[in-house]
Amino acid sequence: MANLNDTCTVGNPDLYKFYFSVMIGEFLLALPLNISVMYIFIFKLKFWKSKSNNVYLFNLVLADILLLICIPVRASNFLKGERRSENNTTCRAVLFLLFLNRGASIAFLTIISINRYFSVVHPGIQNSLKILKRAFIISALIWILLPPLTIPTMLKTFECCTDNETVEENVVIDVLREVVFFSQVLIPFTVLVYCTVCITKRLKMKTVGDRAKLRRAVFLVTSVMVVFSLCFLPSATSRMVLLLMRAKDDLTVGEQRAEDIAIQIHDGLMCLSYLDCLLDPIVYCLSSTKFKNVYLSTYLPFLMKEGDTE
Repeated sequence: MANLNDTCTVGNPDLYKFYFSVMIGEFLLALPLNISVMYIFIFKLKFWKSKSNNVYLFNLVLADILLLICIPVRASNFLKGERRSENNTTCRAVLFLLFLNRGASIAFLTIISINRYFSVVHPGIQNSLKILKRAFIISALIWILLPPLTIPTMLKTFECCTDNETVEENVVIDVLREVVFFSQVLIPFTVLVYCTVCITKRLKMKTVGDRAKLRRAVFLVTSVMVVFSLCFLPSATSRMVLLLMRAKDDLTVGEQRAEDIAIQIHDGLMCLSYLDCLLDPIVYCLSSTKFKNVYLSTYLPFLMKEGDTE
């Protein structure tokens, strides 16, 4: 499944210079945005004293910070005509952080949607299950479980962190790596679809009562679905296509050319996946009216509507 002839040099330098500019743009926009969000959660909302939803949102910010650490390194590689760093240690460290960010982002986006699902569709169950209110415990478990799930991506890499050494066939590690990778996408996506459908049906059935709360819940799970579909599904699909192409040992010239194009598309869709650090603040605003009001009153008070309070 691994392509041992992949030297990690780019096939189209001009295209990767464009990817470089996209990544730098994402970084310059996301860095101040995420710093401002973190300031709100720590100094204004004091998330550790707030309801569980703010704890999950703060952890989502931490996941985005991991991504922001990696983007300048990846961008500089693209500018130099490399798909990955020539230093094997740096290459694997960056990939580890990228996959850790991806797993954390997916996990906390999913848990936010599940939390909203229970509060809207099954409020009685949410009140009786104390574990649903243990946000710090759930968050800690997610961060503890993620590194062991991320390590398989480093054992025998799908990427090109080979340090110019020959990698022997190991089907078990290949399968383990891909099972972990795709299950982190497909299982949460299935859960998100279920939560979205159930909350939407609940809104349609509700004729009286707090329909505004239900609408906010629908907007929230829909926004999570948009972030998920835009940032994680395309890159996972391109990875699957690339895996199928690399399953064949002896490639013709035409097949090798097709694989090179698939690699370029995969790298471009990975750049697209980095948008989650820009789109996540939309989730914050839809998930917490208080966060939105505090953020606007702190940084953009002229946008506050009359009657809005912290």
